[in-house]
Amino acid sequence: MSEPARVLVIEDAETIRIAVLAALADAGYAVAGHPDGATLEEELQQFRPDLVVLDVMLPGRDGFALLEVVRRRSEAGVVLLTARDAVSDRLRGLHGGADDYVVKPFELEELVARIGAVLRRLRRVPSVVQVGDLVIDADSGVVLRGSEQIEVTATELRLLGYLAAQRGRVVSKTQILTGVWGYDDYDPNLVEVHVSALRRKLEAYGPRLLQTVRGLGYVLRADES
Repeated sequence: MSEPARVLVIEDAETIRIAVLAALADAGYAVAGHPDGATLEEELQQFRPDLVVLDVMLPGRDGFALLEVVRRRSEAGVVLLTARDAVSDRLRGLHGGADDYVVKPFELEELVARIGAVLRRLRRVPSVVQVGDLVIDADSGVVLRGSEQIEVTATELRLLGYLAAQRGRVVSKTQILTGVWGYDDYDPNLVEVHVSALRRKLEAYGPRLLQTVRGLGYVLRADES
C-alpha cells in the first residue's frame, strides 16, 4: 500500500491548527503542525511534506517569507491560509509560488478538498486506487471493473479519482465541485449529471459502488451497507 501524502500545517491559532490537523488526519493524510516557522527548515528535511499549509500572518517570519523558504528547499505544494483577502495579497502569494490561497473564515471540508486537488495536480497521491473490484489508474486513464475496461471521459476520470481518494466517506456536491472542477459556484446539477453517467457505466459490470446519501452527497464504497 502506498504511503499517505504528508501535510505540514503552520498556523499560530491553536484552535484552527488542531481542527485542520484533525480534518486532514481523518481524510487519511500524515500530518504535522507548528505554531510558527521556526523549525520549517528542519521539518522540510525530516518530515519531508508533500504539501505545506502556511498561515500568512505568523509571529516571526510571515507566511510569504516561509513560502520563499519552501520554494528554495522543497518541491512541496503550498496552500496559503489567511484572513487577508486583498487581491494584492493573493497575487503576491500566487506569484511567489503558492498553489492555492484560502481565505478565513473557511469550511474545513473546503480546505481539505483544495489540499487534495493540489496534491493530485502535483501527483503526490497514488496513481492507482482500488475500491472493491474497481481499479482506477489516473496516470494511464484506465478504469477496470473486474476484467472489464470502462470507457470514461476526462471529467469522469477526475470525478472517479476524487471519489476514490475519499472512498468510504460521504462528500457533498460542494466538495466535489471544489475538488474536481476547482470552483464551488457551479450549478450543483453539474455534479448530478456526471455522477449519474458514471454510475451507469460502473453498474454495467457489477453491483452499485457509487451511492447517494440523501441530503448529504455521495460515497464510493465496495459494499452496499
